[in-house]
Amino acid sequence: MTYVLPLVALGGALGASLRYLASLLWPAPWGVMAINVFGSFAIGTLAVPLLLSERGPHPLAPLIITGVLGGFTTFSAFSLDTLGLISAGRVGTAMLYVGGSVGLSLLACGLGLWIGRLA
Repeated sequence: MTYVLPLVALGGALGASLRYLASLLWPAPWGVMAINVFGSFAIGTLAVPLLLSERGPHPLAPLIITGVLGGFTTFSAFSLDTLGLISAGRVGTAMLYVGGSVGLSLLACGLGLWIGRLA
């Protein structure tokens, strides 16, 4: 059990670094949306072998699921970007962003679960 916290911290640092690099490639708010969609797909795909296996959770699940993907996905930044768009009077863009982020992330996670269960 003592190994779990350092794994989560290491994964979180890696995930946050990857999120930062991705945000440099795609400006807000669309980069954040892409990160959330990809992170949702990844967690859906990886949940099957790492968390939902008949053998129980994989020992690296805290590193990958909680650490890397928790540090990578950005719903707190998503909320801030949404309110920023609304404050700037870009309500239509904000609603498109919210709908796209939530809808596409749910679809991506579902697709990831489906693909993960095929293996």
